[in-house]
Amino acid sequence: MAERVIKDDQPRVYFDCNKCPAFCCSIYERVAVTKRDITRLAKHFGVTFEEAQRRYTTEYDGERVLKRVKDVIFERTCAFLDQKTRGCTIYHARPGVCRSYPGRSRCAYYDVLRFERIQQGDESVIPQIKITFREVEEDVVENADGPERVYEWDDTEK
Repeated sequence: MAERVIKDDQPRVYFDCNKCPAFCCSIYERVAVTKRDITRLAKHFGVTFEEAQRRYTTEYDGERVLKRVKDVIFERTCAFLDQKTRGCTIYHARPGVCRSYPGRSRCAYYDVLRFERIQQGDESVIPQIKITFREVEEDVVENADGPERVYEWDDTEK
């Protein structure tokens, strides 16, 4: 009789969202939503598409995004984050971008969180991370070693 081999094709993940303070819901200034996402929210809450769009989303730089609220840990967060449990209150109706996050077997924010907690010897440490978007100008300058790319960030914040 041949030896039985069990193959598990599930990719391994190296993060635990239940141990994270919800960086992905909080440090980005927007969570973009599609018409499909709004339709999912409407169905979840038993309202029309128009009502869901009005209640739960807003316009941000020409993009439809989920509304945000003041947060107890970070500056602002997704309106659907339970700030006590740090879990999603609309998990089954969450937008596509949230469903696919982080899109790989590791989450960089979870790695930073674990690293800092180990370094500090304190499981309550939450590193403050902020994502900023700035215009970057690229220039190529000549020097003794040949051409080198130089990036200059715009001083003005959005």
